Amino acid sequence: MPFASSLPILAQTTGAEPGLVTYFTQSNLAGQIIIFALALFSLVAWTIMFGKTFELRKLRTLNLGFQEKLREQRSILDLPDGFRVPEGVPYAELFRDAVEAYWRVEGRRGDGDDRLIAARIEHAENALQRAVANQSLEYESNMVFLATIVSGAPFFGLLGTVWGVMDAFGAVALRAEASIQMLAPGVSGALLTTVAGLLVAIPSVFGYNYLLSNTKQLITELENFASSLADRIELESR
Repeated sequence: MPFASSLPILAQTTGAEPGLVTYFTQSNLAGQIIIFALALFSLVAWTIMFGKTFELRKLRTLNLGFQEKLREQRSILDLPDGFRVPEGVPYAELFRDAVEAYWRVEGRRGDGDDRLIAARIEHAENALQRAVANQSLEYESNMVFLATIVSGAPFFGLLGTVWGVMDAFGAVALRAEASIQMLAPGVSGALLTTVAGLLVAIPSVFGYNYLLSNTKQLITELENFASSLADRIELESR
């Protein structure tokens, strides 16, 4: 019977359960190297995503704390001796640069008070603009590595697949007889690199978009703080 005659063939083809380990061993050397590289990329991506998330949360908490502390002061241009500007806080860096630039301008002979005040305010605003740009770069640090992994991992996996399929067809072409059983192991091993590339890229793209959204929010809050600080300096100067 046809059904009975097909049983030996089924028994031969299903002798081993397919799995990731089997596919990995069936990959060529280039595919295995690419999979190891993608595993390294995945480790870097997850490290950046977790580290950047905790860093942005910490900076936002420190910023809000310093902002509240600054609101309690009657004057930001004449602070008490006990007031300390903390290190490593973006809002504090903006405040320090603005106040230092403000008092750096000294009056010259023939300058009136209004002209001196205008020059000090202008210098403080310029310092705030530079500080905002510098802190924005700090917020966005390491994001370029994550963006590179997001865009490069799928292509890296595709390279391994194309290379593996090429080797599989090349090996079959050298044999007198070709069958799907001879071709399938090499192709399945080659496709594993594409799967690995997608497994690296998909979580990375979600993490990148999440971090990018938080970064933009913090930059907007930074610009708003700089604007309010400039207004307060101008009001206290009059």
